[in-house]
Formats: sequence, structure tokens, C-alpha cells
Amino acid sequence: WWCENIRATNPCAEQSLPPYGSCLLGSVNLTRFVKHPFTDFAEFDWNEYREVVKVFTRLLDNVVEINGLPLEKQREEILRKRRHGMGFLGLGSTLALLRMKYGSPESVQFTEDVSREMAVAGWEAALELAREKGPAPIMNEEFTVTKEMLRKRPEMARDGWKPGAKIAGRLLHAKYSRYMQRVAQVAPQLVHELAETGARFTHHSSIAPTGTISLSLANNASNGIEPSFAHHYFRNVIREGKKSKEKIDVYSFELLAYRELVNPNAKPGATNDAERLPDYFIASDGITPKEHVEVQAAAQKWVDSSISKTANVPTDFPYEKFKDIYLYAYEQGLKGCTTFRFNPEAFQGVLVKEQDLKNTIYKFTLDDGTVLEARGDEEIDYDGEIHTAANLFDAIKDGYYGRL
Repeated sequence: WWCENIRATNPCAEQSLPPYGSCLLGSVNLTRFVKHPFTDFAEFDWNEYREVVKVFTRLLDNVVEINGLPLEKQREEILRKRRHGMGFLGLGSTLALLRMKYGSPESVQFTEDVSREMAVAGWEAALELAREKGPAPIMNEEFTVTKEMLRKRPEMARDGWKPGAKIAGRLLHAKYSRYMQRVAQVAPQLVHELAETGARFTHHSSIAPTGTISLSLANNASNGIEPSFAHHYFRNVIREGKKSKEKIDVYSFELLAYRELVNPNAKPGATNDAERLPDYFIASDGITPKEHVEVQAAAQKWVDSSISKTANVPTDFPYEKFKDIYLYAYEQGLKGCTTFRFNPEAFQGVLVKEQDLKNTIYKFTLDDGTVLEARGDEEIDYDGEIHTAANLFDAIKDGYYGRL
């Protein structure tokens, strides 16, 4: 609020950055801290979690030193502020392991707790690193107090600051940042010491989508702050040499864990007792937009950057309700809000549910004018390859057929 103007966000909106800004991101896998999953004794190991956050904070701070940014102004910006963005992945999967339903009041409280503990542990590491290696250079810079500063922060005037006075960056950061004032409510001594010493970095947290790393490194734990998209679905991937995207089966981390630990016959959507999943196995389409916003708002209180979050809405979702999502998100203090409405007329997306494919009919017009119809999940032998109707339709319509 006192040293930069936001120019833009990255496409997923978890980072709002100034000119030449960049942010090095990293995510903690929350599923690794659950003990005794799916039992009456299921619990989250808070002590180990805090320790991992502190160690990971040091790692991300080290990455700033080897940032590899191409432009000199980018390197100057990141070394001056040393910002990074620590977040988490697997929230939805973790809630299932703990037998909580995503969007319930207890899940909202857990989301706030896990975000708050990450924040406090991270700023404790910021103080330790500042004493060990020095604070971010901007913390020792002096800034001129302006009328605009006093208008935004009336408490500065009450503390005796006047226009034209010089004030250290560490005070503007630790004492007068609205975010750090919230941290001070739970860790007042920590923030007091940060105001005296200066933090190692200006920004610590940011929750990214983590789609690729969740799938490839976390056995398909849920993405970022999201619930699992579904517990069995298809992912459209690009294969070298293929003329359209390839559909592959994907299972959620929590379903695989439940089959391993509780019931090997469990199936999403099953109605018989031998295969039925517990009601806390909820997916993105089983959560109301309001619940999506409330989970994100619980985390945003303790995240100093932003959060990538998507509220999935039905294809026939009314416009008035759609509009209300954004108004409610604004009222809850969110920095960003995204919705996704499945619309096969536009595109089918990277992640696709089996029922959506079965319910969508695609039409192909041949050179002789003949029109062929096929369900999205039907396979078509075309041009020497087997394609799903949905992927072939998208590839031809969007002009990337044979160019992958």
C-alpha cells in the first residue's frame, strides 16, 4: 500500500504485481499432515505443519537469490522486496481425509486455521532470516509521509506522523499494513519485533491453482484451495504426435486412499452399501457458489497476496444468481473470484466429467453435406486415429487439429 502500484495480475489471479514484479511460488501438500485418515481419530499434525512452513519459507527465500529473471529491472524489483508466494494444495482432499465436508462450517474454520498457521509460521521465519541475513532492502529505506498516506491510515496521524516526515519501510510494512495488523491480533510480539528489525520479505503467501503439480507430484490431490473436481473424471492431455487431445481416466487422491484404507470396492455415485462413499466425499459440482466464496474468504484473511479459486456453476445457472456470486465475493473481502460454467458450445475444458460427455451431442458436417451426430464420449476413427467425439470437435473447431 505504500511502495507500489498494482499493474496487473497473472492469468490465474493469485498474484497482483507492480511493474516488473514477479513472485516465486511454492505449495505445501496438506494431505501429508493427516494422521489416521477416515477414522474417529483423524487429526491434522499442526506441529509438523508449522515446522515444514518455516523450512519451506527458507527455501523460497533462497530461490530469490537464484531467481533467473531475464530483465535487470525485474531482478532489482525482486531483490529489493524479496517477495515470494507460499500456498498449499490438497485442501479438498485433506478435508475428506478428516471426514469434513467441503463448504461446511467446520471446513471453513479449518481453512482459516491452516491459513493462519501458515502466515504466523512464515512471519516467524521472516524475523529469524532478517536477523540472520538482513531484512529486505526496502525495509531500511526511508519514505516521505504524504497526506494520501495519512488519509489511508488515520492511525499514523494519531501516532504523531505529519506530512513531510521520514518513516522507515519496516514501520509502514509491519505497523501500518492492514494485513500485518491482522497478524498482530494473534502474534503481537512478533509484529512488534518485525517493526523494529524489518522482515526478510514484503510478501509471504499466495495460493496458486497447482493443477499440474497436484496431479504429477501429489497423486492427484485436489488443486490448491479447491475441492476435487470429481472423484473419477477425464483429463484431456496433449500427446506428442497425436492430432487431437487424448482422454485419460483420473481418480481423486481421497478416493484412491479410501479404497486402500477402507473399502476397495468404493465407487463414486454408487447407491448400494457395499460400494457407497461417505457423504463427505463431495466434488466441485456439489458445492454452492456461496460455499466456494466462504472457503476462499476464510483463507484470504491470512494470505497477503491473492488466491486462485473457481466456483463451478451449472450450464443453466441463472444470470441473477451468477451476478450475486461476484457481489458476495466483494462483500467478503476477496481479491479475486472466478466462475466456470460448462458450455460445450464454446469448449469442454481440460477436466471433463463422464456424464457431461454422455449428455452432449456433437454434430459433424461432411464434405457431401451429410451431418453425423455423436455423443461426446463416443470414439470416432478419423484420419488414421481414434478420437473422442468431443476432442475431435474441439480440435477442428478451434483450428489446432494436427498441430499439437
